[in-house]
Parts: sequence; C-alpha cells; structure tokens
Amino acid sequence: MKAFIKIHSTDNVIVCLQALTSNLTLDVNTTELTLKQDMDRGSKVALSDLNVGDAIYKYGSIIGTATQPIGRGEWVHTHNMKTTLSDTNDYQYTPNFVRPRHYEQDMPTFKGYERANGDVAIRNEIWVIPTVGCVNGIAQQAIDRFKQKHPAIDCDGLFLFPHNYGCSQLGDDHENTRQILANMVRHPNAGGALVIGLGCENNQIAPFKELVGEVDDSRIRYMIAQNEQDEVAVALEHLEAIYDTVCQDQRVDIPIGKLKVGLECGGSDGLSGITANPMLGEFSDFLIHFGGTSVLTEVPEMFGAEHILFERCIDKQTFDKAVEMVNGFKQYFIDHNQPIYENPSPGNKKGGISTLEDKSMGCTQKAGTSPVIDVLEYGEVLAKPGSIC
Repeated sequence: MKAFIKIHSTDNVIVCLQALTSNLTLDVNTTELTLKQDMDRGSKVALSDLNVGDAIYKYGSIIGTATQPIGRGEWVHTHNMKTTLSDTNDYQYTPNFVRPRHYEQDMPTFKGYERANGDVAIRNEIWVIPTVGCVNGIAQQAIDRFKQKHPAIDCDGLFLFPHNYGCSQLGDDHENTRQILANMVRHPNAGGALVIGLGCENNQIAPFKELVGEVDDSRIRYMIAQNEQDEVAVALEHLEAIYDTVCQDQRVDIPIGKLKVGLECGGSDGLSGITANPMLGEFSDFLIHFGGTSVLTEVPEMFGAEHILFERCIDKQTFDKAVEMVNGFKQYFIDHNQPIYENPSPGNKKGGISTLEDKSMGCTQKAGTSPVIDVLEYGEVLAKPGSIC
C-alpha cells in the first residue's frame, strides 16, 4: 500500500495514507522527505518550510495559512494553521469547463418503479406524513397496529416522518414547512402516502391539498384526526387501502438517465476527498452523461471550495444564483454572530481535516466535473437534468 499521496502538483503538503512513524524517509517525486514526528492516517505533512502567513495548498487550492513556522516534514494541522474564511465575497464569472468524459457504452438500466407522472423511484414505500407535530403519536399508533397485522410487509417499507412543525409558524417559516411536506407527498419513492392533520393547526389540510395538487386517490389519502371518532382506526383503514395499491407495483428496467441522486457527506476525514467523494464524482459524471441528475447539497460545506463550482456554472445567470446562495448562507451566520468557518467537527479534525476549506475541497469532489446547470432554493424541486447545487 502507498504510504502517502500528493493530490495536486502545486500542493505543498502530502497526505498520509496510513500511520507512519517519526524519522521515516519518503521519496516524494525523487526528493527525500523525513518525517519529524509520528503521523496518523489522513495527516498532512509539509513538503517545504513554511513561514507565518504562508498559504497551505491541498487539492491545488488554498486550505488555510500557517500560524507559526512549519518545518519541512512536520505535521500540518489545527495547531499550526488556520482558515482564510471570514466574510462574504465578491466573485467574477470566469468559466472554466472540464472536457466531459465520453463513455463507450449503451444506456445502462436499473430496476426501479415508474410513476404515472414520469418520475422514477428506487424504492416503493408507504409514507405517513403529519401536517403538524401534534399528530405524531396518532400516526405512530396506526403504524404499530398495521405492522402487527402485517409483520412481513410486501412493499419496501412503511415509514413515519415525525416533526414538530405545522402550527405557530408564520411567513416563510410556515411556507417552507408546507412546501417540504408537499414535496414529500409527491416524492416518487413514496408509492403511497397518508397525510394526517389535526384540524386546528396552521397547516390546514384543505389548502395543503391544493399545494400538493392533483394526485392518485388510491395512493395519496388525507384525514383530519379531530373529525374522526376513532382516528387511529380510520388511519389504519387508509393504510390498508394504500397498501393494496402499492403492493401491485413491480420493478421494471429503467434507463439510468431518469435517475436523480442527492449527494451528502457523513463522517468525513482526511481521506474522504481522495477516496469515496471522488468515486461519487465519477458516478455523478457518468450519470449526467446519460441524462441523469446529481445534486450537491450542504451549502456550508462548499465554503472555501465554491470557486470551483462557480467556474463550472453553465452561464452568468446560474453563476449569479450560485453566488447568491453561498453568500446568503454566509450572511445568515454573520447576522446571528456566528463564525462561518467553524464547521469541521471533532471527528473531522481527528481524521485529518484542519479547516473548512480542507473539508469543502473534499466535499465538492462528489459533484464530479460536469457543468453546473441550475441552483435551487430551499424547498425547490428539480426542473432540469444535470449537475445541480
């Protein structure tokens, strides 16, 4: 196994791929480098002497600056470097597209479910969606009774999505809740859904149904708990009816170009940006080549790497939306007197990530190299295929 990797030719650090001992001498591009201390896997090691304020390069980009002199072969981490992030930024649109990779093969397919509106699903589940947190308990009771009757369920699962919202909310806060819940009702992985309201909440069933729009009544059902003598029994009846419909669905071959995938990090460390995340980037480019959609999420984990995404925006309008999204998130932190760069968790740092730029440069690898063709606001649904932020 290789001992280290220099990710980009302009980097002034290497990344240890395994635990290495002090005084070990490495051959880095035909130049000897002796480690000054023991290094854990994921650690960064300086390739040259660094002075206070010198930029530290990884992935070919600046991930921070030195806070004290760092000798060649020394460990580079939170004790001797810091972030460069501090505020919102002004950006210029300087497109820099990567030539798309060509795949010499026919359109791949996957086994999934086709929905009447043309959407496709990888799962065929029944979702119970409360309009308000007050009915979480009622919904859970109905699910428990259903599972007692059907211990071996014949679809891909029955799930409750409890939350504490839907009442005592105003303005955008209330509308965001309604929009997200409506999107869930329409989600293709929900072969059927039961929407349960209480009756007195802000998020009333009647206007919520209008927001959801026209649906298949055999798959989507609504009920108001306060209108029923035994709300749990009525919910159970609805679930039985939905179940009868959903169980008739069959998996079929579906072109991969119809697939829409969201990307998310979890448990990132110093190796995520050179292992799992680039692999997902390859998958994103592969999927997009065949007409599919890949969505990069978690905006704060773009801070410090946003310039790469901005360079790939397909046009000035998309670039402007991306800048507004990133600076808007940064401004939210600033307005609430919070630093925009305190993202890496203790686990991230233990794994070798030192700054938010370090984490973000790894995170954005998941998006691949395809042009960014759209930027979505919170709660918006996908309207175009391709790479989305």
